Amino acid sequence: MSKVLAFTGSNSEKSINDQLLHYALSFIKNSEVNYVDLKPLKVPIYSETLENSEGIPGDIQKLRSEIRNADALIVAVNEHNGTMSSFFKNVTDWLSRSDSKYLLDKPILLMSTSPGKGGAVSSLEYTINNFKKFGGNVIHHFSLPSFGENFGQNGMTKTYKTHLESLLTNFENDF
Repeated sequence: MSKVLAFTGSNSEKSINDQLLHYALSFIKNSEVNYVDLKPLKVPIYSETLENSEGIPGDIQKLRSEIRNADALIVAVNEHNGTMSSFFKNVTDWLSRSDSKYLLDKPILLMSTSPGKGGAVSSLEYTINNFKKFGGNVIHHFSLPSFGENFGQNGMTKTYKTHLESLLTNFENDF
């Protein structure tokens, strides 16, 4: 059975991207899913001085190992000013310092949502390019616009739900 590692790039306790990710994971049928909550990681703001004096943080080393051991990744990214959050950028900075190709050939499904009609598409585009630099292979991506209108207590509206289910089935078949 394939192993999928899933996490969200938000450090918000009420992250709508985390809600989207958990909903999406309910459609994974043929893989073992390991969800990692990044919020509790003890990761200082990256600096070369800190890296040289203290090394790579243990939580980053553990996350890097989990990424290495996964067959694929499902990552939900939030958007701050058109890019990934500074929290997630810091995590990816440390990961890249632990191994400049920490995502080498790793199949990735990337997703995002936002309260607005843009669905955090700018963050998706930024993250796709960022992940490519480190060897990642984003084979599918999904954006849910207007989270409050398209996601509720019973999940996603039918059109988006059908699209997401199909995307996840294809993703599982593609790795």
